[in-house]
Amino acid sequence: MLLCTVSFLASSCVGELDQYPHEETTSEDVYTSVENYKAVLGKLYNSFVTAGQGKGGDNGDLDSYSGYDYMRCYFNMQECCTDEVIYTWLEGDKMSGLTYISWDVNDIWVADTYYRIYYTIALCNEFLRYAADEKISGFSTADQAEIKHYRAEARFIRALAYYHALDLYRNIPFVTEDDPVGSYVPPRYTADQIFEYIETELKDASEDMLDRSECEYGRACKQAAYTLLARLYLNAEVYTGVAHWTDCITYCNEVINAGYTLESDYSKLFNADNDKRTNEIIYSFPVDAEHTVSWGATTYIICGGVNNASDTQVPADYGVSSGWGNYRLRGELPSLFSDGDGRAMFYTEGQTLTIDVVDNQAYGYLPEKFTNLTDEGLAASNTDDGGVDTDMPVFRLADVYLMLAEAVVMGGNGSSRATALSYVNALRERAYGDASGDITDSQLTADFILDERGRELYLECVRRTDLIRHNKFTTSAYVWQWKGGTIDGQAVDSKYNIFPIPATELTANPNLYNDNY
Repeated sequence: MLLCTVSFLASSCVGELDQYPHEETTSEDVYTSVENYKAVLGKLYNSFVTAGQGKGGDNGDLDSYSGYDYMRCYFNMQECCTDEVIYTWLEGDKMSGLTYISWDVNDIWVADTYYRIYYTIALCNEFLRYAADEKISGFSTADQAEIKHYRAEARFIRALAYYHALDLYRNIPFVTEDDPVGSYVPPRYTADQIFEYIETELKDASEDMLDRSECEYGRACKQAAYTLLARLYLNAEVYTGVAHWTDCITYCNEVINAGYTLESDYSKLFNADNDKRTNEIIYSFPVDAEHTVSWGATTYIICGGVNNASDTQVPADYGVSSGWGNYRLRGELPSLFSDGDGRAMFYTEGQTLTIDVVDNQAYGYLPEKFTNLTDEGLAASNTDDGGVDTDMPVFRLADVYLMLAEAVVMGGNGSSRATALSYVNALRERAYGDASGDITDSQLTADFILDERGRELYLECVRRTDLIRHNKFTTSAYVWQWKGGTIDGQAVDSKYNIFPIPATELTANPNLYNDNY
């Protein structure tokens, strides 16, 4: 398992928030051994789940508004503006914009997410400068081969960050290891250009990434790159106006044919021992209560979903020391499930389905999907001291099954409706424990798959993207409680399909601008 316990990077790669993320010169002395390269690679991986060099974000990497890590920011952006999650502390945590889909260029979560993404990109660029062929030519042949694997993984991490930037912001600044460090002002790349870059980068990098059979836990294998390609192609029409359904199927098949299998117990994919589920989990963000202590990432997802004002809910039932009460579930999510579906993991006692009052924790069911419990049902850590031990699944085989099914329904070639139906029913048989939840071919529609993705993947940071792909995020085709700021929900301006480049960044980089904001 790859965990970075020592960082050879400067304590902050970014100074003031109103400056474009830049890098301080890293000493040539750092990159003197393959072990040091691996340690720095660990920092790249951990940039998704930690906010600084110290415990819980101490000695922060960025001067940010919220102070939280990449994963907490990304979760809020992908979940809190959808039909899945509603936030509690609107004023204290400045979450009204995301909750009501009414953000602007000064929203703190829009800004913090943006700078977290570009901080990770900056780290990757710095690493790749020192992993170039000429930089490693003095190493042994075996060490050079190992560093080339690390280099490919750094390219994957950067591509994942750029994918998040593309999906959230569309037309964005672009910078790589080939650009100068310091006062360089990156150009604005269009969504088409970023799409093409990510596509090419993942295909090239995957050639030097390890197969899942060779890859230690916590590192990205080549199947992770294939899954990200499939997700890129799944959403290609949104990003570029051109559908890539067949390409999506091609890379889904690459992953499926690598030998992954569904975990028999759905709940074990989201507990503190989920690092054992490499049969289904293709890539995850490792979270550790000793080495990567964070008040974001899965600590936030788990503790934040436990009520801190309930007379009946017991935090210990989820392996946590106390509940935070950050969020609950909007009524539309539980309503997606039928009786007998084991994925409907909600705490309902004393809770209402309808959110009559946004900032009252009695309104809205509470999620029980993620826990800090081991397979034996024991708390894995003291969450008040070290957070949780539950890793965040980024890519799962179940998602790949559903991506392939959707691409087939939308007309892609390379698979069949019968195969797609068998994959969907495999998920439903796990959920129901038998074939009672199976669907027929006539039921396999785009709308059904969107709902099934909600049932299978809720709280896994895909919902906003899925709703946009199905033209239901901003439109009147689907409304949910408090969408647009009203209890019954309403359509909002289509500009909200894309987040704006933060105002601070527009000031710093004259090449950038926002459409419609």
